[in-house]
Amino acid sequence: MSTATVSDFLVDRLHQWGIDRVFGYSGDGINGVMSALRRADDKITLVQPRHEELAAFMACGHAKYTGRPGVVVTTSGPGAIHALNGLYDAAKDHMPVVAVVGQQARASLGSDFQQEVDLENVFQDVGAYVQTVMAPEQARHVVDRAVRIAEAERTVTCVILPNDVQDAAMKAPPDGHGATWSGVGYRPSLRLPLDQDLDRAAEVLDAGEKVAILAGAGVKDAVPQLLELANALGAGIAKAVLAKTMVADDAPGVTGTIGLLGTEPSDRMMRHCDTLLMVGTSFPYAEFLPASGQARAVQIDVDAANLGLRYPTEVNLHGDAGATLKALLERITPKADRAWRQDLEEQINDWWDTVAARANTEADPLNPQKIFWELSPRLPRGALLAADVGTATDWYARFLKVGDDVQGSTSGGLASMGNGVPYALAAKFAHPDRPVIAMVGDGAMQMIGNNGLITVARYWREWADPRLVVLVLNNRDLNQVTWEQRVMEGDPKFESSQALPDFDYDQYAEMLGLRGLRLDSAERVTEVLEAALAADRPVVINAVVDANVPPLPSHLEMGQVRGYMESILKGDPEAGPELRQSLKAMAAKYLKR
Repeated sequence: MSTATVSDFLVDRLHQWGIDRVFGYSGDGINGVMSALRRADDKITLVQPRHEELAAFMACGHAKYTGRPGVVVTTSGPGAIHALNGLYDAAKDHMPVVAVVGQQARASLGSDFQQEVDLENVFQDVGAYVQTVMAPEQARHVVDRAVRIAEAERTVTCVILPNDVQDAAMKAPPDGHGATWSGVGYRPSLRLPLDQDLDRAAEVLDAGEKVAILAGAGVKDAVPQLLELANALGAGIAKAVLAKTMVADDAPGVTGTIGLLGTEPSDRMMRHCDTLLMVGTSFPYAEFLPASGQARAVQIDVDAANLGLRYPTEVNLHGDAGATLKALLERITPKADRAWRQDLEEQINDWWDTVAARANTEADPLNPQKIFWELSPRLPRGALLAADVGTATDWYARFLKVGDDVQGSTSGGLASMGNGVPYALAAKFAHPDRPVIAMVGDGAMQMIGNNGLITVARYWREWADPRLVVLVLNNRDLNQVTWEQRVMEGDPKFESSQALPDFDYDQYAEMLGLRGLRLDSAERVTEVLEAALAADRPVVINAVVDANVPPLPSHLEMGQVRGYMESILKGDPEAGPELRQSLKAMAAKYLKR
């Protein structure tokens, strides 16, 4: 065979699987693989971020923006541990990611050697397949299974390589009993439920007079079928946050996102529907779904473990979303009565008026909602979006009105801060000819986002379209948690926990050779956004925004109102400004401009 070492085989085999880019950081525990990557740089490109957590987030982002497995390569011990957060992000959002991690030499294992960590146990929870290669003859089937399982089950797998195995001469599996000869290749199949289950589901949906649909990330390749079925049923479509850009906000009947990040039309639809269809979602918050027993429910999911998990469904359809929706369409009788759909569309139009009014509410010095509202009509065609976790996700979910020509994501199941910049980098490497926009809070920027900008500065000249905009919401506060403490705990803002040091993100960008823009007034929002999207290099917008603009949920429970008032009465340091902004936000619903 053409390869010389186990590491050479690994790299060549990944290339055979169609992988042409990996994200990783070196160290003596992975030197053999790094040497093999150097020898095969015509086949696979190594992208070097500043930290293994960034590398793992980038591998997850690569899977999200391409649909193909992402690969992260790390050294043993600390490098492998650093990658865990990004790997859990991939696992929770069902993204195919393969981790290739180093380990100490086989002879030293069990001796408490330096950087020796029990990696099989460490990765057992996050990885669906975790295996240490203890002999060269084993490498073939371990690599093949890791990639195939990651891709087929849309999950995380892990290949652990002791450093002496990495440099060992590659050997084919032996002839005879006990040997395994694996191969390359996987194509997904379209699973379809049984006819009798499809018939039962159609009966439930036909009987409904007020049908609500909840769409999750599983609808990614089934949007035309979803919209056609919703139209036939006269149904509205609410979206989990991972489906935010999969189903356009301006498509007929789309009520917007649901839950803590949701809209009033989605909330109202769930409270009044008599039938619920869940498609490709494991949305976790039961309080935002119809009350148990209120609605008859049908669920479609390719993962049987999700069926009947969040709501007492009457019919569970284990199948591919697109194929199953198409089969249902053939069985559905289109509804003549459009009163429910018309009512929903009136609510949707009213909601967007409310959003516009809230976005134009004055704040000190700037309302962050206005930036997202003004960004919506200026999104370039084909733009790729990355929303970090925090209030940036609130504004992304509610105030950004997207069409069907953009793609975006956030950290959904794990909801981890720090994903925004590495996701944006992964999007840019995967699609160097498309503009990318990251929306990031200052907390996440100070965690690892600023480090990610160093990687942007290193690579941006390689991209056909240099536009990568990082919008930093600079409010000197861990804002989402501050509001959660107020509303959920009834506690005032805890300065020692929540306050962040100020940082000149725009000047830092300039220092790196990027462009930095400062935005601190409503009058300059349009000017700054258009300048950033027209720049000849990546741009960091340092948006100095008001921390007291409330991320209002779609409805407030009495306990939340009580908690909020208690936080004020206990002496919240921002009590006056936050109360004024909260009243403005609530009044905007009735004082639309």
